[in-house]
Amino acid sequence: MHDLDRAGLARRIERVGTALLARRQPRAPVAILADNSPEWLAIDLAAQALDICLVPLPLFFTPAQWMHVIVGSGVQAIFCADPEQAARLGFGGVIDCAGPLALCEAPRAGSIVLPEGTRKITFTSGTTSAPKGVCLGSSQQWEVAQALHEALAPLGIERHLSLLPFAVLLENIAGAYTALLSGATVICPPLAETGVRGASDFDPGTCLAAIARYRAESIILVPQMLQALVAATVPHDPRIASLRFVAVGGARVSARLLASARERGFPVYEGYGLSECASVVALNLPGAERAGSVGRPLAQRQVRIAADGEILVAGQAARYLGQAPEAGPAWLATGDLGHLDRDGFLHVEGRKKDVLITAYGRNVSPEWPEAALAGTGALAQALVVGEAQPYLAALVVPSAPGVGPDRIQQAVDAVNADLPDYARVRRWIAVPPFTTANGLATANGRPRRAAILDHHASDIASLFDLPESIT
Repeated sequence: MHDLDRAGLARRIERVGTALLARRQPRAPVAILADNSPEWLAIDLAAQALDICLVPLPLFFTPAQWMHVIVGSGVQAIFCADPEQAARLGFGGVIDCAGPLALCEAPRAGSIVLPEGTRKITFTSGTTSAPKGVCLGSSQQWEVAQALHEALAPLGIERHLSLLPFAVLLENIAGAYTALLSGATVICPPLAETGVRGASDFDPGTCLAAIARYRAESIILVPQMLQALVAATVPHDPRIASLRFVAVGGARVSARLLASARERGFPVYEGYGLSECASVVALNLPGAERAGSVGRPLAQRQVRIAADGEILVAGQAARYLGQAPEAGPAWLATGDLGHLDRDGFLHVEGRKKDVLITAYGRNVSPEWPEAALAGTGALAQALVVGEAQPYLAALVVPSAPGVGPDRIQQAVDAVNADLPDYARVRRWIAVPPFTTANGLATANGRPRRAAILDHHASDIASLFDLPESIT
């Protein structure tokens, strides 16, 4: 069964807790590498009840990224569906936990000292090959869930269907925790049963069938999922008749897409959040929404705008793994630009730095795949694009006149083989060099990103002019 009620949850938590305390290091951090399931949530809550730090490993990370997370966070054991996979990551000993996931531990003790009170380390999708860990306490996570519970209480939601991975903080807290506080049933089937595969493969037909089958009343989506669902439905589509609230976030959402979704019958509301803030910061709500905004900040959230337009958030100081907490006022610089209107609605206007956020909510520094492409020998320069798009693409400059399309594609394929799927380059187009003479490079040869985006706007648009089915 994929449903999770309070009685079943309590039994699972007790069983998992017994297994955690049977480890050689019963208080050491534990990782989880698994698909969505009631067991995933039971492990999460059991670890919190025992003051043990849980480290979720996203399934869409590469093995190298998993190892980076494991080593950096001092993980001593791992919950995993496949003990052989756990063994390949260094966890050979198996502890009986009588559940669908095996608990495997490492032969040696870890030695990492975590910030005091750390109960979960959430790793972003990785703006580079080495994802950054954000250390969160239990109270930080539950304060967000409580604020969402209070905001959504008038809707009386009784059935929440989880469509995003639990390793993603947005679903973990805004979805499951909020539903549990509300007394709602959390429905958490394997992601493939809801149409989600990997970091950027989504089947809207399968998802719509799941919404109808489980009579879901609330769901959380990233923009690309919403776009696909809108394209696959008609106005008053019976498959979405049960929905009362659809939250969308993780990347910028166009006003046109939100309007089209409403026309189809999706009760959709845009929000805004960051891992450093334990997910949601602001959210539009029924009776309290404004077009073009991401809503008002949640209760206990303070937001202000810096002199340069950057959005600052108080109340949840970011603590990154390996860094000491900063002293002084806990205002987090988000890296996003925006403004607050006279009624307190937050409007997000763009990124302060060159970090792409795909339509699936994955953060990617373009310099990561760009450096890999330039290192193949086939390409002299590359500029990766894909902000708010379902995949990444690139403008490439061949390293020599004789480097043709086949050689370029071979280079791209070779680079993609070493990248997680959300950072792979799906399409490319060859362009003339970026130089100081044409104003597309700095004096030291670095591409001038803004100038290139403007100069090659039509080329970039053509890279994403594809049928919905291939995304």
